[in-house]
Amino acid sequence: MSPARKRARTYDSAKIRKAVAAQFDHVREAVRTLGPEQLALPTRLGDWSVRELVAHIGMCVDVVPRLVDRPEPPRAEITVLDWAFGTAANASVLSEAAHEIARRDSDADALLTAVAERLAGTLAGTPDGRVLAFRTGAITLADLLVTRTVELVVHTDDLNAAVPGLQVPHDRQALAACTRLLADALAAKAPGGSTEVRVPPYAVVQCVEGPRHTRGTPPNVVETDPLTWIRLATGRLAWKDALEDAEVSASGERADLGGLLPVMR
Repeated sequence: MSPARKRARTYDSAKIRKAVAAQFDHVREAVRTLGPEQLALPTRLGDWSVRELVAHIGMCVDVVPRLVDRPEPPRAEITVLDWAFGTAANASVLSEAAHEIARRDSDADALLTAVAERLAGTLAGTPDGRVLAFRTGAITLADLLVTRTVELVVHTDDLNAAVPGLQVPHDRQALAACTRLLADALAAKAPGGSTEVRVPPYAVVQCVEGPRHTRGTPPNVVETDPLTWIRLATGRLAWKDALEDAEVSASGERADLGGLLPVMR
């Protein structure tokens, strides 16, 4: 059985829809303030400038209306966790697409505004259960939108890291969904009950093989804040650096997650 099949969390679809739209609006408002010099700044994502990063964010959201416009597959084939474990395989294709969009659409504000309009129209008229032919497997609209919270939250953080003083806010529901999905991905990657990973106020999961505790304080505990967890889970922050900088606390002989991170790229 795939590790992605071992955990299933449900999400409030109405809240997820609002969260995706809200986080994308935060990004749009911030990008509107950027000038050519800021759009040309480097990012922590290889050879991407801010302009390529913005193009990628637009593409990540625009995939929703584009897929709704295509024929519907007979049934869903993947879940949100399957998506999390399959992202690395498409990295080169997505990078090429981001470069192409950035070259073609020089007006970043206009690009994101057009995407927002298409998204709003799609969400208004498409049910959660609509199956979409996503690149890694057919997925319901409801599940795809949960994955969009991850894309938006992670790349909002990338934007903030690239542009000094930008401080794009994170929508609370989007941040919560992103945190929970990545925590569940860790629990699916390393199933077990010996270690408790806490990311207050959004997620608590048990993982790693070993003795399972049944009451009281677990013998192995990892705790951190949502953004630090997201950076660890996506490879933006190394485990040893987070420990050295006291951004994460880890107690117990099975609390070293360094060999399990990142859970997705």
